[in-house]
Amino acid sequence: MIRSVLVGTGSALPRRAVSNAELAERVDTSDEWIVERTGISNRHIAAPDETTSSLATDAARKAIEAAGFEASSIDLIVLATATPDQTFPATATIVQNNLGCRGGIAFDVAAVCSGFLYAVGVADSMLRTGMAKRALVIGSETFSRILDWEDRTTCVLFGDGAGAIVLEAQEQGEEGSRGILATRLHADGAHNELLYVDGGPSTTGTVGKLRMKGREVFRHAVVNLAEVLREVLEETGHSPSDIDWLVPHQANARILDATARKLNLPAEKVVMTVGQHANTSAASVPLALDQAVRDGRIVQGDLVVLEAMGGGFTWGASVVRI
Repeated sequence: MIRSVLVGTGSALPRRAVSNAELAERVDTSDEWIVERTGISNRHIAAPDETTSSLATDAARKAIEAAGFEASSIDLIVLATATPDQTFPATATIVQNNLGCRGGIAFDVAAVCSGFLYAVGVADSMLRTGMAKRALVIGSETFSRILDWEDRTTCVLFGDGAGAIVLEAQEQGEEGSRGILATRLHADGAHNELLYVDGGPSTTGTVGKLRMKGREVFRHAVVNLAEVLREVLEETGHSPSDIDWLVPHQANARILDATARKLNLPAEKVVMTVGQHANTSAASVPLALDQAVRDGRIVQGDLVVLEAMGGGFTWGASVVRI
């Protein structure tokens, strides 16, 4: 059978790291308050010359280098972002031009923090049906551009960054086959008012700022993520005990702990980078994945589960044999 095999990962962070202590100089908050409620100690904030496309391009180059391919061999780019460089064209086309792989397919997907999972699902479908052979899947955000820096309950939670993976369509046997085994995606637009941006081209003509009702989001996140993880594991015939690594969306350490407990999954099997990167929305899963691959935790043959939930709501999970 044809499977989408993960053959390279990469990530990029803005130059400037901002600690809780530095943030407390401009916002009515403290390091203790942030760490206790979120587990976040640090985040990276993009400079004016650092954009969603530039971070995405840097992460993509590292992923392509890790895969050992020429950029020109990439014939599909799916970029997940809620903070594109422009309303149009798609930021993916800017990255495509930067990499010099013109002529293939390139487009953006918008599912906020679940965007990378949505992008993985789309790319996997296109690879398995023969529309492309090699795909670059990217999550990239400059969320600092849409934060209300007067709202201490939200601005402390987010950061900027990018992560990328390279997928290749390969023939795989049934036993022990590598690649994406299953992806499950969901959305429920009834919860728009719990996590959204209060602007847009068609409504206000402005970019808008992020608004969130944190307690309600937390409650939905724990339930939805545990359910979709059980759903995708059941589809592949696995149980939580089979998981080598869970790479979750890095929103809040308390959400990650609660989700792991619901699955009876040991904390040492959960890749957690939220303390260093904060919530980078669509970038958080590929950022964490790349870190765990590069530090040697995740190796070929591991069964890895990716999961995320974002505003709207959207949520999803994917099971991957590395």
